[in-house]
Amino acid sequence: MNMLIYLIPIALAMGGMGLLAFLWSLKSGQYDDLQGAAWRILAEDESDRRKP
Repeated sequence: MNMLIYLIPIALAMGGMGLLAFLWSLKSGQYDDLQGAAWRILAEDESDRRKP
């Protein structure tokens, strides 16, 4: 039972840090363009083609 005195605040602090990290990622624009990277990987550039 004494261990709960330590575990509950630790769990709350870790949850708070996770929430802060998530809010920071939203604020910094990490989720703005979810499809852009997927399309960029499929697009061919002229510099990538090898000429025979």
